[in-house]
Amino acid sequence: MEKKLNSTNSFESFAMKVSKAAGSTAAFSVAFIVIIGWAILGPFFNFSAGWQLFINTTTTIVTFLMVFLIQKAQNKDSLAIQLKLNELVASHEYASNRLVDIEELTEEEMKIIQKYYARLSRLSQKEESLLRSHSIDEAQDLQLFKEEMREERDEKIEKSKRQKSPQQKTTSSKVNTNRT
Repeated sequence: MEKKLNSTNSFESFAMKVSKAAGSTAAFSVAFIVIIGWAILGPFFNFSAGWQLFINTTTTIVTFLMVFLIQKAQNKDSLAIQLKLNELVASHEYASNRLVDIEELTEEEMKIIQKYYARLSRLSQKEESLLRSHSIDEAQDLQLFKEEMREERDEKIEKSKRQKSPQQKTTSSKVNTNRT
């Protein structure tokens, strides 16, 4: 069992190294030079079928193998990112733990959650502070609370204006009588 783990780890290591190397400037340069060299050698081989077969076979084999190596590296990277995100979600006090392991849901289930986030985005656009964040679970309750608080504030302001209004009338009538 130990030997199998090591061979898997060495394959993962190999896949990661090849994936990084394939995406480098040096790899592009080598591929470009090979293509230019192949094109330059064409007249020397009279543009023969063997000359064409060489580049076709080489690129097909390299492409075929690279698909699997890059996919292996991508799977590992994706898993690492998901684990890191799960840790962040699980450790944050206000985050919804329902999002941990969300990648295991079906696409339909993810679309439902995406609709919640679209609604959350609309709710947060009403938020005055750009730094305030919400989770799915608290967003609607918090928005209702804010609306209630704003209504109470507006009612107090309106009440204050009504109370000041009669005082202003009496004050202005006193000013008017003093002027005459």
